[in-house]
Amino acid sequence: MTGEIEFDEMLDVSSLKGVGDVTAKKLREAGINTIQDLMLYSPIYISELTGIPVERAEKLVLQAYERLKDLGLAPPDFASASDIMERRKARKYITTGSHNLDELLKGGVATQAVTEFYGEFGSGKTQICHTLAVNVQLPEEQGGLGKGAIYIDTENTFSPDRITEIAYHRGLDPNEVLKRIIVGTPYNTVILLNMVKKLPELIKKYDVGFIAIDSAVGPFRAEYLGRGRLSERQQLLNRFMHDLVRIAEVYDVAVVITNQVQERPDVIFGDPTKPIGGHVVAHAVTYRIYLKKSKRPNLRIASIIDSPEHPPGEAVFAITEKGVTDPED
Repeated sequence: MTGEIEFDEMLDVSSLKGVGDVTAKKLREAGINTIQDLMLYSPIYISELTGIPVERAEKLVLQAYERLKDLGLAPPDFASASDIMERRKARKYITTGSHNLDELLKGGVATQAVTEFYGEFGSGKTQICHTLAVNVQLPEEQGGLGKGAIYIDTENTFSPDRITEIAYHRGLDPNEVLKRIIVGTPYNTVILLNMVKKLPELIKKYDVGFIAIDSAVGPFRAEYLGRGRLSERQQLLNRFMHDLVRIAEVYDVAVVITNQVQERPDVIFGDPTKPIGGHVVAHAVTYRIYLKKSKRPNLRIASIIDSPEHPPGEAVFAITEKGVTDPED
C-alpha cells in the first residue's frame, strides 16, 4: 500500500520541480492533475488553459516526460526497431464480436490507437460501437479487457436497450454492463471539446478501456458552415483529433470514432463516397475502416483503407440481435 501511495505521489503534478501550490491549483483547474495529463497537451495550449508562461510550460512538459521515462511509462527518445516491436506486442485488443473482422484487424480493435469506422447511414458504425462497449467488459481470455467504457453520443444514437440485448447474448449481466458504460451527450462542439478534456480523469476513475465517439466529425461540420469558417473548423478538429490520439497512447485505451461520408462530384467511375473531415482526420487516425452495406440486409463489408501495419483487405460480418457477429453461412 505504501508503495502505491509513493507511486501516485510521483505522478502528481505537484511533485515536479518548480510547481508550488499556486501553479498546481492552476493546472488542476484546467484538468491537469498528473504528469501523464501534462503529456496530452502542447506547452502553448497549457499556457492558454492556465496562464502559465509558455517557456515554463515547456519545462514542465519536458520534466514530466523525463519522469515518465524513469518510471517506465513512456518510451525512450530513441529505441531499436526490435524494442518498438516488443512494446507493440504489449498492445491489447478488444474483439469486435466477428472473427472475420477481428482477423482483418489482426486481433480486434487495438488499444493505444484511434480507429475510425466510416460509412453511410445504416452501414453498422453505431452497432460496432455498442458491441465494443459491451465486449470490452469481457475477461481478456474472451477477447475483452475486463474494463469499462465511455460512450460520447453526439447524434442521440446510444441505446441502453441495445446494450442490454447484446450483453444478454454475451453471457453478461445487462445491469452490471450498463453501470460500467459512462455516456456523454454533448449538445455542441464546445461541450464536446470540454468532455474530451475530462476523459483522462474519467478513465482513471472508472477503469475505462474503450472510448467511442459516435459521431466525431459531424458536430464540427454542422456548426462551422461555409468556406469562411473552414479554417477555424479544421483547427478545432485538429486539436480534437490529436487530443484523442494522445489519450489513447498515454492511457492505453482503445478509441473508436465514427464518421459520415459525402459524395465527390468529380468521381465518375468507382465509389464516389469519402469520409468528411479532410486531411486533418485522415492523418490523425491510426486505422481507417470503410463500412458498406451488402445485398443481404444484415450483412456488412469492412474494408481497410489506411493502416500502418495492415495490408488492404475486406471482411464480411453480420449485425444481429447479438450485436456484431459472423455470417451464419
